[in-house]
Amino acid sequence: MHEQHQDLVRLDQINVDFGRQQALKSVSIALHDNCITTLIGPNGAGKTTLVRVVLGLIAPTSGSVWRQPGLQLGYMPQKLQIDRTMPLSVERFLRIGIKSDPAALSRALDDVGAVHLLKHSFHDLSGGESQRVMLARALLRNPRLLVLDEPVQGVDVNGQVELYKLISSIREQRKCGILMISHDLHLVMSATDHVICINQHICCSGHPELVSNDPSFIELFGRSQADAFALYNHQHDHHHDIHGEVIIDHPEPPGDADTCSHHKPHQVSQ
Repeated sequence: MHEQHQDLVRLDQINVDFGRQQALKSVSIALHDNCITTLIGPNGAGKTTLVRVVLGLIAPTSGSVWRQPGLQLGYMPQKLQIDRTMPLSVERFLRIGIKSDPAALSRALDDVGAVHLLKHSFHDLSGGESQRVMLARALLRNPRLLVLDEPVQGVDVNGQVELYKLISSIREQRKCGILMISHDLHLVMSATDHVICINQHICCSGHPELVSNDPSFIELFGRSQADAFALYNHQHDHHHDIHGEVIIDHPEPPGDADTCSHHKPHQVSQ
């Protein structure tokens, strides 16, 4: 029997309009604890807008938003611009706007493998180090839902792999829900449970290997991206035949294919 997941956030038939421009159209999603959900889509697809709705930073034009009462959110932005002329240690950066004792700071840094950076200058950190420190800052709020906007931005490939492993281990340790925006389709697929592909509306959603074979995904990203997308996700019980088709080795009972979401993979008509 699969572990039951609690809903943390539910969006129902969300529409977001900016003047005459529609950023999101009839979007319904549910985010759960102990589940990594990755949001993908082309530039301008509405990914950032959707995240802002989840965080409560903007209200939808129509539709409903439900959040678990008392839900604690942690957010890691894609980019952070800090004036390099301002002296700023990692410790001081972590304390800005957050009341945390030294033990809490150390625990957060230890969780991301960066406890040795506490006294370092934030400006002197490498790309991977700064991402870990920003992740630690998001963890200081002890979130039930962790929202990560391009968490491997500016990090080399080896560093990206390590960061995705780190994000997976954080989920395992804390049992929190994670919503992640990513453009690195081929790398992120082995580190996610559920994928939502949007282009103003939800094109398709479900397990990574199902999305990679969805006609909507292939039309949006092309066959080569879809193939790369599928190649990196072999942690599930399946293999491929000589034509690349997915063969399930141990089929799950109907209704259990997606333990992290109430909605099944689907294609929405344009």
